[in-house]
Amino acid sequence: MNWSYLILILAATIAGGVIPMTVKRIHPNFSIYLLAFTGAFLFGVTIMHLLPEVYHELGHAAGIYIALGFFLQVFLQQLSHGMEHGHTHVPSEHHHHIAVTPLLLGLSIHAFMEGIPLGFHFEDRSALPSLMLGVAAHKIPEALTLITVMMHANKSRMELWRIILLFACVTPFAAILASQLGERFTVVTNSLVYVTALVIGAFLHISTTIFYESGTKHHELSRRKVMAIGAGIVLAFLTLLFE
Repeated sequence: MNWSYLILILAATIAGGVIPMTVKRIHPNFSIYLLAFTGAFLFGVTIMHLLPEVYHELGHAAGIYIALGFFLQVFLQQLSHGMEHGHTHVPSEHHHHIAVTPLLLGLSIHAFMEGIPLGFHFEDRSALPSLMLGVAAHKIPEALTLITVMMHANKSRMELWRIILLFACVTPFAAILASQLGERFTVVTNSLVYVTALVIGAFLHISTTIFYESGTKHHELSRRKVMAIGAGIVLAFLTLLFE
């Protein structure tokens, strides 16, 4: 277990949560392009590093678990209301109440799933650092959206800090748990590749939703959003240099 990877993910999550707490007015396009960039980067890392790994280990059965992971994420977003891909769902004139518990539960389950592959021993030596960067990048807009919603739910500053610190620990905790249990129990070691396939499906759902939906009124791809996506894909290609 590389502790520096987990510290970076922890720091990225806290940084994302601090942005709406310290910046009084965030330009609406900031989150759109940040999501597009990080979503494309995560998509590229998933395709270039994680997919080959699980297909090498599981063969055609990998597709079954990837599909299950895709639809598992569909279920989870019924709880989180799509905060993973930038949906804020703040109160409107007609809806003043925010159901905080299901939002936190859905997003925390997703965050826990993100951490499990970080405890997996990949054959491709470039996979783990690439995945770490992809998850860390995704954590910034994810935490930003979470705290934005919590602020609209009238949480106190102390509560906001407690939420972001606890949320920031979920993914590193999952990685440590997967790594430690994987070293001690063969059944856990053998199961991690299946869980990684599920997470791939979730990543594919989140990243493709970001491409075509998040932050746009008519699901359009603007020129700047395409540029942000392109930059994320290029950065993902550069992770191949880790090999």
